[in-house]
Amino acid sequence: MALAPYATQAAASRGRRFTEPDSALRSPFQRDRDRIIHCGAFRRLRNKTQVFVEFEGDFYRTRLTHSLEVAQIARTISRALQLDEDLTEAVALAHDLGHTCFGHCGEDALNRVMQPYGGFDHNDQAFRIITLLEQRYPQFSGLNLSWETLEAIVKHNGPLLPPKTGKPVPPTIAAFSAEWDLQLDQYCGLEGQVAALADDIAYNTHDIDDGFRAGMLSLDALAALPLFGDLMRACQQRYPGIAPVMLVQETVRQAIGSMITDVLATTRSNLVRLNPPDAAAVRAAGAPIVAGSPTLQTQFKTFRAFLMQDMYRQPQVNRFNAKGEKIVAELFGYYYRNPDCLPLEWYRIIKNNQSDTPENVKARLIADYIAGMTDRYAVTAYQRAFSMEKFV
Repeated sequence: MALAPYATQAAASRGRRFTEPDSALRSPFQRDRDRIIHCGAFRRLRNKTQVFVEFEGDFYRTRLTHSLEVAQIARTISRALQLDEDLTEAVALAHDLGHTCFGHCGEDALNRVMQPYGGFDHNDQAFRIITLLEQRYPQFSGLNLSWETLEAIVKHNGPLLPPKTGKPVPPTIAAFSAEWDLQLDQYCGLEGQVAALADDIAYNTHDIDDGFRAGMLSLDALAALPLFGDLMRACQQRYPGIAPVMLVQETVRQAIGSMITDVLATTRSNLVRLNPPDAAAVRAAGAPIVAGSPTLQTQFKTFRAFLMQDMYRQPQVNRFNAKGEKIVAELFGYYYRNPDCLPLEWYRIIKNNQSDTPENVKARLIADYIAGMTDRYAVTAYQRAFSMEKFV
């Protein structure tokens, strides 16, 4: 399929931080996507919490299945807009690589204990993974992704430079951009913008599906939601006596389709109005071009408020969050006091480092180690550290 002129063109890529020969079979963005799929951090997403801890049930979404669903939605939108699907998919698959075990509560706990050392941010952590922490290639640390993939992963939610954000640029991103400018004051290309909106569509719909299966959300509550209510009633009229679980699944499916249609209509209108001649004009536009209508944006706000009140703050979720925060915070304190209890390859980095203050290096490496843990591994590490019944 021929790409639109405003799409990111693989043939015009700015290349990689460390020069590599081109592939005869794959474009630069295909290679980026493949490197993300094959990296260890991506595999670990299969056992990281989305909302419900993954070992509470085998049906609930994990960070991995969520990322795959985001990628599928993003590819649909990208193809319809004649963008580079491989770049879009790479950004969608990488966007959650930096999340800790136990979902957002794990990130909150790690951010609190890391405040004296610069804090913790999952977007910055994702960038640390793809530029520093993954050790798969003898020529370089990280995955050595293309400039366009890196900038889209970093800026898929918008520019990072103050005053647009109101907060400093995360340290790893700032240091990298100082050496290889990621244009942090601009928006990313359309492919990254698509991935960001696909993320919104995915979690607003699929969290509702998981919440209903967990018994936290009722049909009456869903029927009162904008868009969902109308779709549910139409489905019930078309399929009298439909089972509740199937009703919710069908409603979610149709809601995703409706949201995608809205995004495509709004984005195409923006493209006609702005008429960007190339990807550089997209970055310089000063505002996102990929967007939903005002109606869809209002619906998103309603869905988020509904999920926050009726699902994310349920006692069952709160109990899990409290345990997750305790495990992350206490593991950090344990390894900080006893760095020689870290795996040997991690301890050697701390012991041999000469580039920063010892305490900063130690804290950041411990945060890297804990952030990479799956839910199950974190529980096991906690038991090994604190249970008197386990001495291995």
